Amino acid sequence: MRIERVQIENFRIFADAEWRPKAGINLLVGENGAGKTSVLEALHIMAFGRSFRGRIGDGLVRRGSDALQVVIEWQDAAGGHVAGLRHTGSDWQARLDRVAISSLAELCEAVRVLTYEPSAQRLVSGPADIRRRFLDWLVFHVEPGFFPEWRRYTRALRQRNAVLRSGADPNSLLPWEMEMAESGERLHVLREQTCTRLTPILTRLLALLAPELGEPRLRFKPGWREGPGGLLAALAEHRVRDASIGYSEIGTHRFDWRLTLSELDARTMLSRGQEKLAGLACVLAQAIALNESGRGVPVLCLDDLPSELDRNHVVHVLDVIQGMGNQVLMSGIEAASWLPDAVHVFHVEHGSIRPRI
Repeated sequence: MRIERVQIENFRIFADAEWRPKAGINLLVGENGAGKTSVLEALHIMAFGRSFRGRIGDGLVRRGSDALQVVIEWQDAAGGHVAGLRHTGSDWQARLDRVAISSLAELCEAVRVLTYEPSAQRLVSGPADIRRRFLDWLVFHVEPGFFPEWRRYTRALRQRNAVLRSGADPNSLLPWEMEMAESGERLHVLREQTCTRLTPILTRLLALLAPELGEPRLRFKPGWREGPGGLLAALAEHRVRDASIGYSEIGTHRFDWRLTLSELDARTMLSRGQEKLAGLACVLAQAIALNESGRGVPVLCLDDLPSELDRNHVVHVLDVIQGMGNQVLMSGIEAASWLPDAVHVFHVEHGSIRPRI
C-alpha cells in the first residue's frame, strides 16, 4: 500500500489540509503543536476506527464544526483506491471506493496502516490490552478466518455475562459456554501461531537495533488455565466465581503475551530509550510479518521517532526501514542534517502541509 493523497477537514487544528506523500520515507516537521501528530492520527483513525489519543468526541472535531472528515487515496497490488470517513464523535459514515460501508471493519481491512505512537512504547511494560490490540491487528490481517470467529466469541461472551448478572440458573450458561469454547479455542490457535511467526522476525530486528538486549522470546498466555476439557471445562469450573463478580473472568478475551530478553528483565530494567526500541521492533516485526504473508504491505506511521533515541540508533532504524520497502510517514521537530538524502521533508505550519524547498 502506498498513500498518494490525504485530505483532512475539521480535524483538530486543520480546517482543510491536503498532503501528497511520496514513496519511501516522508518526514513531517514543524514546531510543537503544529499538527504533525494529528496528520498521523487521522490515518490511524482510518485504519483502526479510533484515535490513539482518546475518544473521537473529545477534541478531535475542530471547534465550531459538526464533524471531521478524512479522505485518502492509495495504490496497492490491486490498483487505485479511495476511502473517506465522516465522524461526529458519536456517529459516522464511511465510503470505500465510493461505496457506502456499514462496518468500520471493512475500512480497517482495506487501510493497512501501522502506527508507532506512545502506547506502542508500552508494549513491553504496559497493560495487557495494549498487547492484545497489537497482536489482534496482525491476526486480523493475515488470517481470513479470524474476524468471523472473533465476532462469534464476542457475542457469546456478552450473552454469558448477561446471564451471570441476571442470577439465572447456572445451567443456562452452557449454550454460551459451548460457543465461547469452540470459537475461543480456534482464536487461541490463530493467535499463538501468529506469535510464533513474529519471534524469528523480532530476533533479527533486535539483533540489528539493540543487540545489547540479548535474544527475545515471546511467551503466549491463552487467558485460562489449560487442562483436561479445554476452555469449556475451565468456564464450568469458574461459574461460581464469575457469578459473584458478574462477568467472565477467564477466556480467550483475557489472552496476553510477554516479551522476555536474555540479557534483561524487559518489564523492570529497560531504560526509556531501550523500551522505545523494543516497542518499535515489535511494530516493525508486525509490518514484516504482513509483508511476508502476501496479504498486503502496510504503511508505517512513526510519531516522534527521534525522541529518546540517540543519533546512532535512529540511523540504524532508518537503515532497517529503508530495506523493508514500506512507505513510511514520520514526524519530528526538525530535519537533521544526517538524515538520508532520500527522505522527503514536509513542513506543517498554520494548518497547512507543504513540501520543504
